[in-house]
Amino acid sequence: MAESAPHGAVASQRHDGILVLTIDHPPVNALSADVRRGLADAIQAAQSDAAIQAIVLVGAGRNFIAGADIREFGKPPQPPALPDVCNAIEASAKPVIAALHGAALGGGLEIALAAHYRVALPGARLGLPEVNLGLLPGAGGTQRTPRLAGAAAALDLMLSGRHAGTDEALSWGLIDRIGAGADAQAAGLDYARELLAQGAGPRRTRDAAGLADRPAAQAAIDAARAQVQSRQRGLFSPAKIVDAVQAALDQPFDEGLRTERALFLQCLDSPQRAALVHAFFAERETAKAPETRQARPRPLERLGVIGGGTMGAGIAVAMLDAGLPVVMVEQNDEALARGRARVEQVYDLLVKKGRLDAAGKAERMARYTGATRYEALADADLIVEAVFEDMDVKLAVFAELDRIAKPGAVLATNTSYLDINRIAAATSRPGDVLGLHFFSPANIMKLLEIVVGANSAPDTVATGFELARRLRKTPVRAGVCDGFIGNRILAVYRQAADLMLEDGASPYQIDDAVRAFGYPMGPYQVADLAGGDIGWATRKRRAATRDPRLRYVQIPDRLCERGWFGQKTGRGYYLYPDGARTGTPDPEVLAIIDAERQRAGVTPRQFTQEDILRRYLAAMVNEAANVLREGIALRPLDIDVVFLSGYGFPRFRGGPLHYADQVGLPRILADIREFAQEDPHFWQPSPLLVELADSGRGFDSLNRA
Repeated sequence: MAESAPHGAVASQRHDGILVLTIDHPPVNALSADVRRGLADAIQAAQSDAAIQAIVLVGAGRNFIAGADIREFGKPPQPPALPDVCNAIEASAKPVIAALHGAALGGGLEIALAAHYRVALPGARLGLPEVNLGLLPGAGGTQRTPRLAGAAAALDLMLSGRHAGTDEALSWGLIDRIGAGADAQAAGLDYARELLAQGAGPRRTRDAAGLADRPAAQAAIDAARAQVQSRQRGLFSPAKIVDAVQAALDQPFDEGLRTERALFLQCLDSPQRAALVHAFFAERETAKAPETRQARPRPLERLGVIGGGTMGAGIAVAMLDAGLPVVMVEQNDEALARGRARVEQVYDLLVKKGRLDAAGKAERMARYTGATRYEALADADLIVEAVFEDMDVKLAVFAELDRIAKPGAVLATNTSYLDINRIAAATSRPGDVLGLHFFSPANIMKLLEIVVGANSAPDTVATGFELARRLRKTPVRAGVCDGFIGNRILAVYRQAADLMLEDGASPYQIDDAVRAFGYPMGPYQVADLAGGDIGWATRKRRAATRDPRLRYVQIPDRLCERGWFGQKTGRGYYLYPDGARTGTPDPEVLAIIDAERQRAGVTPRQFTQEDILRRYLAAMVNEAANVLREGIALRPLDIDVVFLSGYGFPRFRGGPLHYADQVGLPRILADIREFAQEDPHFWQPSPLLVELADSGRGFDSLNRA
């Protein structure tokens, strides 16, 4: 073995006639300019070295190459470009073997696909997730993947952005074999020696036969195009991915590469790409709260959950999935049995779908303990209360926790709206109390609002963020107010929707407009899914403090008075016959709305889709500006992440405040002032929105402040 010779972030070693090139760019071997240059220089040098018979590409550390270097996003590109590096690898006169372990994603997989042979260790993950950033694989991925794996598999991988395991990759032909052991370099060398012994030379992916069955390939492309049109409405890059695979079928390889590059540049210039990159960075930034910089988290080894309802069970599942032991406390044996059944039901469904085996379920349930006495939580490091949304009930729970919890235990409430400072005051240790607002279903939804009370200690808050990290949640720091960030803003834009409902729009028109904008569901579909009784209880609680100058639309109350709470009762704004999950419009609801308009003395008028969206989004942005101004959210990006992760705001629009910047704050302010001529009490411009619009700044200026 010859000594290592560095090429930037790529080290080379000779093993007899085999050159091993090791990408060494911590932490994930991202494809920086140094890595690209190192690979290109080393491949070129090897061509004229008669002693080198084959080249092995391998990654140092835990990954092969995890994709592009995000630190270069938004900066001028540095040569060499990745397509040129991939083409140089494929053109090598010496066989190139990629030995994959850990992540081989995005440009990392494109490097591997440009190699002549591929071996992957068990557990390697292969993917082309560029669609998640509004892009397509732009270094030959759209041309080489279908030639190896066929059009259907290539489109599945690229349109979903998901990661494939080694078994799936082998069945598709993306890799040639699964290596034994845990040493990628050894697996690569073994394969290289075997190939040399066979006299195997370069085998270029451009010549692979994955598209030989043209009718099958065209059928897969047509099916993908139809799927994109129906399921990914409004998204830009998925359709371009389909176009690129069509080019792989229709055009010679080099022409297909040129088509791919042109489509890639179109995606690069798309506003969607900017929005998706904003979302990508914003989600990483929300994990950095002031308290996480100034304090270390407390230990998190034993956890407790109080309440075995839908939310409590979901929280318990999230904790069990993270490998943490959980004690669930309920008020009696019957309720506890129901709570355990809900936890088991989640796992049984995963087993039925083939996403978990029986051993995996047993391993998780072995960490679960049920109890009917608070004393079972005496050793817990963190306890989440997930009982009914009633202040008196929660105060009683926290008084008990104060009695039994060990010193230093973090006491968290999962309240959606209630005053955390008042809850903390029920204990002798308010510094240990914070809000952990999970979203339902808690084992699936990514958002976790970490609500910081007036007395929450920095290490208490840091522990909340550490729990989010362990549960793989997206944490956002929130201050204390009614509804925190998300539900407070939701209440206002939902009120704007109700005003339109009374003024002449139907719930079905409003839902259609909001879905056309990119939401998966409209506000009235969401209300039916969540259950109308929850909002009804909140409205009753707020009735005494409601501003009498504000219009109060009673239509939702009329439905609730009839017991029409949505899906769980078979009807709400929509009808759900025979337990249907998708609702159908209800003529009786429209009759109730008409009667309420007459009672309120409202003459209905027509609303276009644009009218609906202007009001809906202006209300959202305006209240978000108030939340920012009051310090409930630290930065605009925190609000964007709340709505992207918890409220269905279309990711390709970047979040409500990024979207507002794209539209232009003067235009949104002008809309609010126009609407205020009809209803000056509801449509009051936020002082922060006025200040930013008048000074020519956007919300993003506050992200950098």
